[in-house]
Amino acid sequence: MSNKILPMRIGVVCLAALLLAVPCYPRDIFVSNTAGDDRSDGLALHRGPDGSGPVRTIGRGLALAKPGDRIVLENTDRPYRESISLAGSRHSGFPDRPLTILGNGATLDGSAPVPPEAWKHYRGAVFRFEPPRKGRAQLFLDGRPAVRVIPKFGADRPPELEPGEWSYLDGWIYFCVDDDRLPPDYDPSYAHRPVGITMFHVDRVAIVDLIVQGFHLDGINAYNSAREIYLGGLICRGNARAGIAVGGASSVTIEACLVGTNGEAQVLTLPYSQTRIDHSDLLGDTAPAWVDRGGDVWIDGDEAHGGADEITPE
Repeated sequence: MSNKILPMRIGVVCLAALLLAVPCYPRDIFVSNTAGDDRSDGLALHRGPDGSGPVRTIGRGLALAKPGDRIVLENTDRPYRESISLAGSRHSGFPDRPLTILGNGATLDGSAPVPPEAWKHYRGAVFRFEPPRKGRAQLFLDGRPAVRVIPKFGADRPPELEPGEWSYLDGWIYFCVDDDRLPPDYDPSYAHRPVGITMFHVDRVAIVDLIVQGFHLDGINAYNSAREIYLGGLICRGNARAGIAVGGASSVTIEACLVGTNGEAQVLTLPYSQTRIDHSDLLGDTAPAWVDRGGDVWIDGDEAHGGADEITPE
């Protein structure tokens, strides 16, 4: 995905600059997963003796948030390992100032390390691991999605794998290693937490410049009645079902986003939803770019139906 990232990042800079220029946000709540402390008030970028300073988790930032606030993440090059939920009026915004999560290029990661002792030798250079959550899987090597090979329908054994490739069959992750290496040498992790960001009964929310990866279901799920949601400059990758899912009675705009290497769909739409996809790159690498299970969809201003194998920005 690296050759796709640069043009998206240029768009992200513009989006972030627009958000930073808005003068009417009530408050900025700062989050740092290295320098923050969840006992702080979140209202200052640096810690002070009076209890001011950033909080450590996004969840704590949202607990402190009021309508129209902005949650500003520090990109520390260390992933934020948590699942977050936005629900109700406290996590909503106003027409001129949405409640905003400004990621600054940080990563929200739902993966967990594979314990070294969990790997079992299968045959040859192939090892296998049984993750605790069933039905879907995603394997990461050194923090990035590994190359997946899909078994044939009805297969009773995994497909032939080359070094660095993996497959999922009957609840097991199969992984092929290089000569003289073992699975723990690759720093493997797997999709563990269920959903990265869930939105339910919220209005006017913006999520900008964030990488969302490694969740067992979806990276972002506008579950129900999440209205006027703006997703700008996101990278959603390596989630076991969808990078972005838009559910009933939700309305979401996806702009300047890069979505790929997700398990079943890059974007999944469900009945009664409305989704606008503008100037975004939805890869057809591991799953269709858009899986249509209902709702209304517009791609770069044109109404669309039936899903798409790949969507590239105009």
